[in-house]
Amino acid sequence: MEKQIYSYEEAYEESLRYFQGDELAARVWVNKYAVKDSFGNIYEKSPEDMHWRIANEVARIESKYPNALTAKELYDLLDHFKYIVPQGSPMTGIGNDYQVASLSNCFVIGVDGAADSYGAIIKIDEEQVQLMKRRGGVGHDLSHIRPKGSPVKNSALTSTGLVPFMERYSNSTREVAQDGRRGALMLSVSIKHPDSEAFIDAKMTEGKVTGANVSVKLDDAFMQAAVDEKPYVQQYPIDSAQPTFTKEIDASTLWKKIVHNAWKSAEPGVLFWDTIIRESVPDCYADLGYRTVSTNPCGEIPLCPYDSCRLLAINLYSYVVNPFKPDAYFDFDLFQKHVTLAQRIMDDIIDLELEKIERIMAKIDEDPENEEVKYAERTLWEKIYKKSGQGRRTGVGITAEGDMLAALGLRYGTEEATEFSEKVHKTVALGAYRSSVEMAKERGAFEIYDNEREQNNPFIQRLAAADPKLYEDMKKYGRRNIACLTIAPTGTTSLMTQTTSGIEPVFLPVYKRRRKVNPNDTNVHVDFVDETGDAFEEYIVFHHKFVTWMEANGYDPSKRYTQEEIDELVAKSPYYKATSNDVDWLMKVKMQGRIQKWVDHSISVTINLPNDVDEDL
Repeated sequence: MEKQIYSYEEAYEESLRYFQGDELAARVWVNKYAVKDSFGNIYEKSPEDMHWRIANEVARIESKYPNALTAKELYDLLDHFKYIVPQGSPMTGIGNDYQVASLSNCFVIGVDGAADSYGAIIKIDEEQVQLMKRRGGVGHDLSHIRPKGSPVKNSALTSTGLVPFMERYSNSTREVAQDGRRGALMLSVSIKHPDSEAFIDAKMTEGKVTGANVSVKLDDAFMQAAVDEKPYVQQYPIDSAQPTFTKEIDASTLWKKIVHNAWKSAEPGVLFWDTIIRESVPDCYADLGYRTVSTNPCGEIPLCPYDSCRLLAINLYSYVVNPFKPDAYFDFDLFQKHVTLAQRIMDDIIDLELEKIERIMAKIDEDPENEEVKYAERTLWEKIYKKSGQGRRTGVGITAEGDMLAALGLRYGTEEATEFSEKVHKTVALGAYRSSVEMAKERGAFEIYDNEREQNNPFIQRLAAADPKLYEDMKKYGRRNIACLTIAPTGTTSLMTQTTSGIEPVFLPVYKRRRKVNPNDTNVHVDFVDETGDAFEEYIVFHHKFVTWMEANGYDPSKRYTQEEIDELVAKSPYYKATSNDVDWLMKVKMQGRIQKWVDHSISVTINLPNDVDEDL
């Protein structure tokens, strides 16, 4: 059957209608998510086509299992990005036969056991590139590389340490194009590593390591030493009982350096590593290959080597009934039902991912190169295939937290709003885990599930305390997925849901944009002329849900308002003093802590500080 091809203009016009005139959303969808072949032919004309594509594919997987969802039921959850939104790679890749790419958003790679050799270092470099060309973001840890000045048995005589390899991995990321986007990389190292200070400083040099995010793994002992202003011992190998190299440092000085660099350049990130390992459910299976070693580039999915994760967001705003009205309320019944389905769809997407990996491996087998050249890539995907199928890890998350709170008349950053958010996330956690247990009954538990291993895990204990029946069922039937939840950044996704992103507050409810105009046109209004003489018309852009608030309260969004009138409007709205720049920073961290208790992976979130903020803050 000949598939219809649409021009860019046709797809853009149709999408513009779909998004009700939202140019940004329409362009993002056509550029990033409409199915295209490598010649640039476009095969979908609006997100409606995409949602049917995804619904049909997920329904195909559903039909293998009991109580299957139909394509129409799935489409209704996806339609207009209203309830359930697969993110990034799943949205682009599901049912897309023109690209041989993975559906995973995040990967971590690494070498099990000793890996301090050029062979291991180059192997990880190749694996990173092979994953990035298939559309994934990648993380790996460098703590296995011996510190600078260590003796080596080659012509160099001493090791260069890990910093030159940071640059190598960063350059590899910059080389791999991903259809208009660049790959993303996370490099991490343990604070226990003798080169960690050099790692922390590496990005302070202009133009160095520009292709990677860097995070340092801090343990409890280091933080305690920093607080107590006591010395701390670094060693190599970092986990060895008999290290070959040790070095005593002043923890408090190094902590101040981390703070200074983060204040100056927003990096390094810090990973409170002992907390991550303590809370991580997959780490109950560390000896079976699930030992967490690093995170994905945005830090919301800590992973073991060769595991990967796919992401999906639930649009919280859509569960507010009568938004912005005095009688607004959150429909917890519908929400619980959809959380169950979201977890189920995510499990179906693992089956779709396994099919994709089979296609990737078949393509490698067909490639004309000799077996030796193809060996590393083929082995890499075999390992990912095994981990994905064995643990069946999912990443169910949310978006539109800020708009949900505003629509309920709650001000982001207040105790009352935080309390409500926590209740919502607790509902997600219990619902997703309940769904995973139900699927274990119908589809079988993940291969290595073992209740005894998990019983002392703090996250599992919180679930057991909140819902004893769920815990009893889990002991009896197991669980379909080794871990279920995350909160990822939903940048372009939230442009299409037309909401605030992730757990973030609104950036600004109203802002000004400038559009270049021809000053000779009769019906234009010139507001601004730049130094080159170009004329611009200024126009006000309202955040989508701020418009909904205006309409709900009898204000006309099409009227031309003065700045004074706009300020008065904002002051009357639930977005007042609740933007990224207004929210109390400490309250935001506290809110994140309260939500994190109900997330088994992690949360990607940004805290915007003014640029004149001091290092103490």
